[in-house]
Amino acid sequence: MAEMTNAADAANALSERFWDGILELSPTTATVLGYPQGMDRLDDPGPAGREKARKLYEETLAAAGAIEAGLAQPEDLPVEERITLDILRAICEVELEQQAQRIDRLKVVDQMEGPQTFMPQLAAFQPTATPEQLDAFLARLADYPRFMAANAELVREGLAGGLTAARIVTERTVGQLERMLATPAEESPILAALPHLSAADRERVVAAVRDYVGPADAAFLEALSGDYLRASREEPGLCSAPNGEELYRTQIRYWTSLDLDPAELHRIGLEELASIEGERRVIARELGFGDDTKSARAALKTDPRYVPSSVEALLERARGQITRAMASAPRYFGNLPRAGCEVWPVESYKEQDAPAAYYYPPTIDGSRPGIYYVNTYHLSSRTYVTLASTSFHEAVPGHHFQIALQAEHPSLNAFRRLGSRMAGMAYTEGWGLYAERLADEMGLYLDSAERFGMLDGQSHRAARLVVDTGLHAFRWTRDRSIRQLLEAGLSETEAVIETDRYICWPGQALAYKTGQREIERLRAEASAKLGSRFDIRAFHDALLGHGTLPLATLSKELPRWLGIS
Repeated sequence: MAEMTNAADAANALSERFWDGILELSPTTATVLGYPQGMDRLDDPGPAGREKARKLYEETLAAAGAIEAGLAQPEDLPVEERITLDILRAICEVELEQQAQRIDRLKVVDQMEGPQTFMPQLAAFQPTATPEQLDAFLARLADYPRFMAANAELVREGLAGGLTAARIVTERTVGQLERMLATPAEESPILAALPHLSAADRERVVAAVRDYVGPADAAFLEALSGDYLRASREEPGLCSAPNGEELYRTQIRYWTSLDLDPAELHRIGLEELASIEGERRVIARELGFGDDTKSARAALKTDPRYVPSSVEALLERARGQITRAMASAPRYFGNLPRAGCEVWPVESYKEQDAPAAYYYPPTIDGSRPGIYYVNTYHLSSRTYVTLASTSFHEAVPGHHFQIALQAEHPSLNAFRRLGSRMAGMAYTEGWGLYAERLADEMGLYLDSAERFGMLDGQSHRAARLVVDTGLHAFRWTRDRSIRQLLEAGLSETEAVIETDRYICWPGQALAYKTGQREIERLRAEASAKLGSRFDIRAFHDALLGHGTLPLATLSKELPRWLGIS
């Protein structure tokens, strides 16, 4: 017993040291999560920062191995500490693999979450109400040239080593920087996020944007233009990069936590597409379109009842969906999050490059709720037909439930509540996609149009398996990906943005269906074994009751929690 207690204490202490190290390495992560430290500086993407990260991962792996070596078998650890070591190992192994491959030289060019997007996002999240807080933010603005110079060096290293971004990613990032630089300092999205400032404080921020941010962004733009743009890969897939097949395999592990075969994922995606199309035909017949799902979709998307009349109308529709979902949730969940969930529009400076919606978690101190961002760009292409399933995925009962419940968990340490997402994208996104189907069980879709939209969303994620592997393993063209997504039910605007997202983030699109399929498999197994004793609230509480997990850990542990192992 003493041995078990000492090992459990050691596992918790190790995870705390690791999490402290991550927050030290990435003060921007600390700010987004609501930590007060490091608000006067930015991350270090240069050699010194990479070396600190390497040491952290290697030392953590060695310490985890030493803890397990002291036990007769890993199962001798209490469940949470056993999970903790699983998560630490999954994170450190794939991060070291990425470092060895120097994937940072590729990931630095990114139209969605590249370094050029950091300061506007931090301005929205970093507290600046007091003089001390504002001084810290101004110091961070002054640190921006150092940060961007290090990122520009990564761009140059990538060019010298032959590992460049795909042409469309470089072009989109260049276009975004050009739009940002064309915006006067007084109208910067950084200032737009700080409406509470006094006139004098506003001028201080304007001066910092003009003196630090503008020149640093211009230097980064210069690094991306010219030779780098010309050398950017014409073929969009990672398979066209040096060592591309191995790079893609690593990214699959990074995003799904599993070692999966691209060909098998491609096959599963095609099978899922066929199955979902059968479900859509049922609704198309109900609506009078026979088996013609394309005509049904076109009619629904142009029906004035489903096209938002204004940005505010779109946002209010999303707020109503969250309210309905919260009212129904107690029938399906024993545990509900304390944090609220607000709906915000995607900021104008990045709405052209952003997905239809995404979610940011609440702060650890409860000072900021969860935020569900809805993209209002090209409003006529946004439709209520698809908004409902998106809301249930991104907000309630999707990401907001899973992430907020994890952050509020009374017995998980900070790493497990906040850091385990580093190893659990497939779990997180799988839950979000599962939540879209669950919303149907909960009766949250108002009509057949919204259910059709849900199926389009499911088809979209199945198509992601096909498209991501098609692009990065089988040399698909960008146009072929766009056509596949149009066939799955996306609009032209969505298909283009989503394709370019997959090109930019190899493997990320695989997490959704991979995670959903595993959750559905575990639920079916539990239901079959428990029969009449199966309780959906107990299943969901167990599934969400231990925070984000690698899928292999979830598959191993969940049956034990339900008493069916």
